[in-house]
Amino acid sequence: MSNLFFASALLPQGWADNVLIRLDGRGRIVAVETGAPCPPGAERFDGAAVAGIANLHSHAHQRAIAGMGESSGEGTDSFWSWRDVMYRALDRMTPDDFQAVAAQLYMETLKAGFTAVAEFHYLHHDRDGSRYADPAEMSHRAVAAAREAGLPITLLPVLYNASGFGGTPPTAGQRRFVHDGDGFARLTERLRSAYGDADDVRLGIAPHSLRAVPDGLLADTIAAHPEGPIHIHIAEQRKEVEDCLAFSGRRPVEWLLERHAPDGRWCLIHATHMTEAEVAAVAASGAVAGLCPTTEANLGDGFFAAESYLGQGGRWGIGSDSHISVSPVEDLRWLEYGARLTSGRRTVLAGGPRRSTARRLVEDAQAGGAQASGFESGRIAPGLRADLVVLDTHHPLLAARSGDARLDGWIFAGNANLVRDVIVAGRVVVRDRRHPQEDAIAERFTHTIRRLLG
Repeated sequence: MSNLFFASALLPQGWADNVLIRLDGRGRIVAVETGAPCPPGAERFDGAAVAGIANLHSHAHQRAIAGMGESSGEGTDSFWSWRDVMYRALDRMTPDDFQAVAAQLYMETLKAGFTAVAEFHYLHHDRDGSRYADPAEMSHRAVAAAREAGLPITLLPVLYNASGFGGTPPTAGQRRFVHDGDGFARLTERLRSAYGDADDVRLGIAPHSLRAVPDGLLADTIAAHPEGPIHIHIAEQRKEVEDCLAFSGRRPVEWLLERHAPDGRWCLIHATHMTEAEVAAVAASGAVAGLCPTTEANLGDGFFAAESYLGQGGRWGIGSDSHISVSPVEDLRWLEYGARLTSGRRTVLAGGPRRSTARRLVEDAQAGGAQASGFESGRIAPGLRADLVVLDTHHPLLAARSGDARLDGWIFAGNANLVRDVIVAGRVVVRDRRHPQEDAIAERFTHTIRRLLG
């Protein structure tokens, strides 16, 4: 048994002062006491504690090319021209390179205030497309990087089989991603054998998209994996919607709802281009919408219909996706600002009068992230993991603020990182804004990037 003591904390029933959290040996919360004295031996934090947020959509290898696709090309640039840049950057990445990049990303993820990551992992094979001796080689590297950083990981191996609707053969740039049904089954079985009982790893699957997984293979794969999260890219770009209509006579979300009935296990990544009927149906399904506003903005994908979806009780969370930004603050802020820009109003997603916009955003993202990642977290309550973020209440941007005003300051007051300490399963992994392995991880990352891109 260990104890954590906080000057203040946001609990399910609201803010409380002098909060004592008692833990078991696995970092689960046994009891929460308020107005309590700090007992001898307790770890004390002079700040405001909130439950952490799971980063529910990550492509770790893309951190290596952040900022590289920002020069204009010969014609109109889009997601599809950026994708070509990304594919070329993968040509030289070895398992050691990937682990170095992922460890840097995961360390940054923790320091920003995320306390878990859902890795949508599709970099499976060697540079020429040949298979590694262990089909899970690159997945193992993702787990190793997460453990080096101290970040819980939901590993979502990606099934990628085609380059377009109707089973169009994969392109040369996709050779490192591709599996048939049998190969994907071998991969997921290897992962279950390696991590099925791990406390810091959750396992799910990620059919890449409707265009990349023919419908029969998608149905067979879902049936073969009756447990764990299912994440899928859906309706990210207008061209995807147009191609899906041309092939099937259905829009992507419409097709998915009709043929595969997503429920609470599912996380629909992006879901940017939906009709009002689709918005209502996804909100009613219990699935989580996985929103990545900074990446969606960077790629010119469009704005999610946040006001309508949240107004119908839709569940959602955030992910940093391509990692051009690794910050829950920036993604939550972009979600609200997108709603403001499209509606011409302020505090659009607050959820009603006299409510803190940031609190609504943070609590929704905590709940959606926990559901989509499969980790028992997202609130400070008995029975859940002690995955916590401590805000620096002595920072000038939080001066003279208390309660929800601190959350509004965290999300909307500026660009300084107000996260001082991060706790994962009761263990401090970031203290006073420093990670214990920060210098070694950063040095390895820098060496790797110079070799890859130099």
